[in-house]
Amino acid sequence: MNQVAILTGKKGAGLRKQSFFQGTLILIGAGILTRLLGFIPRIALPRIIGAEGVGLYTMAAPTLYLMITLATFGLNVAVSKVVAEAEARRDIARMQNTLRLSLAFVLVLSLAMMGLMIGLAPLISRYLLTDPRSYYPLVGIAPILPIVAVSSVLRGYFQGRQNMVPTAMSSIAEAAFRIVAVLGLAWTFQPYGVAYAAMGAMIGVVVGEFGSLCVLLLYVRRSLWHERFAWWNHTAKTMRRSWTLASDLSRVAVPVTASRLVGNAMYFIEPIAVTQSLAIAGIGTTVATSLYGQLEGMAIPLLLMPTAITYSLSVSLVPAISEAAAQGNYSLINRRLYQALRLSIVIGGPCAVLLYVLARPLCDLLWRAPEVGRLLEIMAPFSLFLYVQGPLSAALQGLDRAREAMRNSIIGAVVKTAAIFAFATQPRLGIDGVAIAINIGMVLVTLLHLSSLARTLSLTLALRDYGKTGLALLLMGYIARYAYDAWFAGLSLGGRVFATGALALLVYTVLLVWLRVLGRQDIQRIPWIGDVLAPYFPKR
Repeated sequence: MNQVAILTGKKGAGLRKQSFFQGTLILIGAGILTRLLGFIPRIALPRIIGAEGVGLYTMAAPTLYLMITLATFGLNVAVSKVVAEAEARRDIARMQNTLRLSLAFVLVLSLAMMGLMIGLAPLISRYLLTDPRSYYPLVGIAPILPIVAVSSVLRGYFQGRQNMVPTAMSSIAEAAFRIVAVLGLAWTFQPYGVAYAAMGAMIGVVVGEFGSLCVLLLYVRRSLWHERFAWWNHTAKTMRRSWTLASDLSRVAVPVTASRLVGNAMYFIEPIAVTQSLAIAGIGTTVATSLYGQLEGMAIPLLLMPTAITYSLSVSLVPAISEAAAQGNYSLINRRLYQALRLSIVIGGPCAVLLYVLARPLCDLLWRAPEVGRLLEIMAPFSLFLYVQGPLSAALQGLDRAREAMRNSIIGAVVKTAAIFAFATQPRLGIDGVAIAINIGMVLVTLLHLSSLARTLSLTLALRDYGKTGLALLLMGYIARYAYDAWFAGLSLGGRVFATGALALLVYTVLLVWLRVLGRQDIQRIPWIGDVLAPYFPKR
């Protein structure tokens, strides 16, 4: 197959396949930009609709994620894996049939889920979420289901062919469209009340996802045109292949869907559990909605910022490990997993430290709500477990161990929900108890994933490297705390936060080089500037 740039319009052009590291860097770059763009409405939205409006906005999110899980049926992961295996065998017909079959399935299923969500919205808002105003965000977000379902299959197809450019560009487009639409519509509907403002924000999310789909369709048109792809192929041979293909897809899709379904079902139950638990603790509905908005709409988005990197690693890891497993190359599997975990810890670690050290001033700077920093302080020290959880789950899926990943997620979700009732019902804890329960779930699922991989692979954790990274993080945190309180005390709030973060990251980078956690070979992998900078770094 002629593997040339997807962006070229030349006859015979196909897909450009990147290496694991190149594909990961493309997704990381796009992920960071997307998170930065996506955080703009996260900062501005609470100032437009308030913590109560954010609470209504986030209350609708679990229902949406549950419906998305049903509508996509885990086919993004399944398509990525099956296409990667077909790519290893150069079986273009199987790749095209995978795309054709998956798109038809998710389109029908997602339209049914959209109708179901709209029909159930009055019951969910009144009796489950205990706040009838959440009806409007639920209805406003429902049209996103077929858009997300089709987009997920297209992304899975390109990821399976190890071309991460369409995924990256569509994510950037989605974030850019969403900024304008979410803030513009929330502002437009704000005079009609907080419920309508939250609905406007949800409609803005739909607009953003539609922009993402348009970008993906442009890449599909450019890439599949030259492979003589037909959207409808009903020959007897193709139909026979479709039955076999459906079985192969379901082998991955069913456990992935079950895992996500249980996780999202628990997430769907989470606002119900939170509001009911806080009610038992003596906190009223309006205050509980506001507190939940602080947790889910402010603290957790900050905590999830570094997952732009771990998500990128996870997306690249599934096809990379699937292809290596299809070839029986277990040394490559171990190397890919080691690279993913090392990168997650080296990059996620300083983010966790800074989120802990600067929790209160950061929340004060972003939302004028330093009280949210308390929730961030509770969760930040445990966030590193979350940052490595994505690559571990992706490795299990790539190794056909999706059922084990499902089981681990189910156990973690059940334990977290039980912990919410155990802690949040105590008046002295309240919403802090929810944050503690989330920590328990993060740690438990990550440890279970590690245990599952250890039984599958001869897993090497490279404790020496991780110990050096831990030492660098401790020293970085100490210097950041001291610098904020003493060296930069005379600066404005924004200046103190920025100066402290910049100094801490500089110290951390120097320590990694000095301790030989980062070396010349790592710098050489950086596109464009790696070869220029590498001679100034020592070998590991």
